[in-house]
Amino acid sequence: MTFLDWLQNDTAGLLTLAAVSVALLLIMIMRLRLEPFIALIVTGVLVALVAGVSVTDLVGTPIKASDSLFETGFAGILGHIAPIIGLGTVLGAIMERSGGADALTERLLRLFGPKGAPLAMGVTGLVLGIPVFFDIGIFVLAPLVYVAARRGGRSLVLYALPMLAGLSMTHAFLPPHPGPVTAGGLLGVGMGWVIAMGLLCGIPAWLVSGVWWGSFIGRRIQVGVPEDLPGGAAPAAAPGPAGSARDTGDGDPSGGGTAGVRTAETAGPQTAVAMAAPPSVALISSIIAVPLVLILAATVAGVTLPEGTVLRDVLVLLGTPAIALTLSVLLALYLLGIRRGTSMAELGRISGESLRPVGMILLVVGAGAFFGKVLQTTGVGDALAGSMTAIGLPVIASAYLISAALRIAQGSATVAIVTTAGIIGPTVAAGGYSQPQLALIVVAVSAGSIIASHVNDGGFWIVAKYFNMTVKQTLMTWTVLETILSVVGFAAAALVWAVV
Repeated sequence: MTFLDWLQNDTAGLLTLAAVSVALLLIMIMRLRLEPFIALIVTGVLVALVAGVSVTDLVGTPIKASDSLFETGFAGILGHIAPIIGLGTVLGAIMERSGGADALTERLLRLFGPKGAPLAMGVTGLVLGIPVFFDIGIFVLAPLVYVAARRGGRSLVLYALPMLAGLSMTHAFLPPHPGPVTAGGLLGVGMGWVIAMGLLCGIPAWLVSGVWWGSFIGRRIQVGVPEDLPGGAAPAAAPGPAGSARDTGDGDPSGGGTAGVRTAETAGPQTAVAMAAPPSVALISSIIAVPLVLILAATVAGVTLPEGTVLRDVLVLLGTPAIALTLSVLLALYLLGIRRGTSMAELGRISGESLRPVGMILLVVGAGAFFGKVLQTTGVGDALAGSMTAIGLPVIASAYLISAALRIAQGSATVAIVTTAGIIGPTVAAGGYSQPQLALIVVAVSAGSIIASHVNDGGFWIVAKYFNMTVKQTLMTWTVLETILSVVGFAAAALVWAVV
């Protein structure tokens, strides 16, 4: 047997090929600073050729390429997630420009009072984090955190961490954010189950990481509100290493944020109107709730109602994620835009601007899906899955550990998610798991993808710069918060796994 035959056919050889492919991917992203989607394409092509996949099977022919690994790998996932991510992005942009975040925060601060201000900021992050990308949430809420910290006269950390935990939990565990949507699409689980299990596992993780840890460390690390940030502009976030963005929740996958905090002078006419007459909290909450309720209703109808009934068909149609989000976007366009005096031209501009960062996220996801397809086709995924089964490691634990290792190594949550899904895909496909179990695997993959945010993650630098912390302080606060959020989220998923 030649070395090439050993790599292509022997279990040990396939495992070696898997290890080398991941190592090559990490080298290209971390050392060569290559864009992750390019690194994923290069790695996928090389692995396929080494594993003996024919050029025709890999890329097709000049006449027909639609059945090739390359095109089916990309198209299979993008057809599912692109509408969801795009619509969710537009919804978040409209809600952000409407002044809804300001109104929600002010109401919660009044409700919880001065002593409960940190919890109020946490709830704000939790609610606003559903439709808004992670970094946009920071840009919008940072001035409100500064105001709350000044009023309370305590450390900025005490008010910032609960809010950050809320934003991070929703971006990690809940649609329409790219991470859970991508993992759910790759593993074949309905979004309703992803929402249900994401909330079930994410809320306890938010309470422990944001409320408990935020309160504990916020009383021990004193950080003042920057003197040059009276609640208006904030400094540009220092970029992390190239290709290392927190790209399942932020809008800038190139590493680090570039947008500024919203102010009346710089945010544009729609925001100026919103600041003068912000929408009600009930309206904002209702628009956020519409897609979640519709998707969950469709999931329940699919389980409880017989096929062919009118009610079931209506609920399933309205609860299809893309349809539910489309309805929510239309409501937001009218209730938060047109009815409040904003022109369609202005709303179109806001929507167009919000979609610009989405392209890189979709490219990374598509390239990662292609890489995963290669791993499955060549038998690498089956060999790795068999090895994990042989050592008795449950698939949910394997999913978490692989995702966490990839996240710590290269910083990108999206790369961690799509690579992990490709590796565990054969095991999941052959396991006969139920939809709730598949959703819990999605939670495990997503939880692993946010662990230990450090200097190779663009989100780390955004947090450090916006909340006036040194690298050491950010490691002691934000990095620990993300690790707690990850571990508790996975622990909750493992506990639920034991009973479903």
